[in-house]
Amino acid sequence: MRIYLASRSPRRRELLHQIGVEFDTLLSDVEVDETPWPDEVPRHYVERVTRAKAEFGLHLLQERDLPLRPILSADTTLEFAGQIIGKPRDAADATAILHRLSGQTHQVLTGVAVHHLERTEFVLSVSEVRFRVLDEHEIRHYVLSGEPMDKAGAYGIQGKAGLFVDYMSGSYSGVMGLPVCETGELLKRFGLRPL
Repeated sequence: MRIYLASRSPRRRELLHQIGVEFDTLLSDVEVDETPWPDEVPRHYVERVTRAKAEFGLHLLQERDLPLRPILSADTTLEFAGQIIGKPRDAADATAILHRLSGQTHQVLTGVAVHHLERTEFVLSVSEVRFRVLDEHEIRHYVLSGEPMDKAGAYGIQGKAGLFVDYMSGSYSGVMGLPVCETGELLKRFGLRPL
């Protein structure tokens, strides 16, 4: 069975292909508001945004009168010193984020939700990543590459920033944006068998 993917992320598309999941992408010019609420805990934030993306996907499905199929959504954010770190606003913000993460350990939280037939299930993948100490030249060069601009925490572990990672525990694919093990188990709950 095919699913709908409520995400623009090329990394999520790549990871779904990797595990043999057939999908159509639900895209819209309108996006879910990802602004954190005041004093929102990072884990609650990820779950709220992930579920909101699934609900928005359902809205698009109904609005476009598309066949009913499961909708998969995901959201990734970083937690560092109790704070939510999302995608950088601009190059200066990306630079500031990378300076904060230099030589430090942070958590990458990726939520995945599947909605089908008035039922939504959610899973959370939590990974720990430690950066080695980064020098000014490395940060500047990386930001100028443009790679950090659409990524939570201003880096993509699967790209050039892989050079920054001194230690990682958890799900590599979860840090990329879609934890494949947890996603596969979640899809099984809806009778879908990846591979």
